[in-house]
Amino acid sequence: MLSHRLARRVEGREWPTYLKQRAAETQSPLLQRFFAAGCPAPDTPIGEAPLVALDLETTGLDVQRHAIVSIGAVPFTLDRIPLARRRHWIVRPSRPLSRESITLHRITHAEVEAAPDLAEILPELLETLAGRLVVVHYRHIERPFLDAAIRARLGEGARFPMVDTMSLEARRHRLSPWARLRRWMRRPPVSIRLPDSRRRYGLPDYHGHHALVDALATAELLQAQIAHHYRRTVPVHELWS
Repeated sequence: MLSHRLARRVEGREWPTYLKQRAAETQSPLLQRFFAAGCPAPDTPIGEAPLVALDLETTGLDVQRHAIVSIGAVPFTLDRIPLARRRHWIVRPSRPLSRESITLHRITHAEVEAAPDLAEILPELLETLAGRLVVVHYRHIERPFLDAAIRARLGEGARFPMVDTMSLEARRHRLSPWARLRRWMRRPPVSIRLPDSRRRYGLPDYHGHHALVDALATAELLQAQIAHHYRRTVPVHELWS
C-alpha cells in the first residue's frame, strides 16, 4: 500500500494515478467509493472542472493537539455558486474546546456536546467532495486536519488534489519579482489572508471564522482570481497541489 509519506509527495499530473491506486488498495468501502470517483483529468480546463470549496474550523492550528469543530462545503463552478447545495456540519471534537476557540468560532460546549462525531457525517462529506476539485484557502490546515481525522476513524487517511487560493495569491504577491523588490526595500509583505485577498478584487467583507461562510468566500475568491489573472482554459494541473 502507498505509504503516508509517499502520499505527501504526490503532485501535478500524478494525482489521478494516486487516487486510482488508493481505490484499489484501501480496506474501507467508504474510501474506496471516494477514491474511485477520482478527480478531473490534469488537462481539464478550470472553466469546465466541477469544484467544491471546503473550509474547516478547528480548535487550534496544531494537528497533533487540536481537532475539527465545524466543516463547510460549497459545490460550485466558475459560472455559478448554487447555494442550495451548500453543506455545514458542527462536529464533536476529540479534544475539549478552549476559551479562545469558543470566542473565535462562536461554537459552544453545548453545541459540540449535541453534535455527532465526524465519523457519522463522513459518508455525506466524502460524497460532497467525490469527483470534484477541492478549493481551500491555505491547504496546510484543511489537508492535514482532514487526513488525520479520517485516519483516526478509518485506520487510513485521505489526501487528494486541492486548489489553494492562498497559494495563488502568494504566486503574485510573495513570489513575484515585485514582491522580491518590496522585500529588498524592506516593505512589509502583502497580506494573503482570506479577507485581505478578497478586498483586492472588490469582494465584500464577510464575518469570518464560520466554516460555511469561509467556504463561500473561498469559492468567490477563486472565481475572481481566475477572471483577473488566468484564462478559463488553464489546465487544472497548473493550479492544484
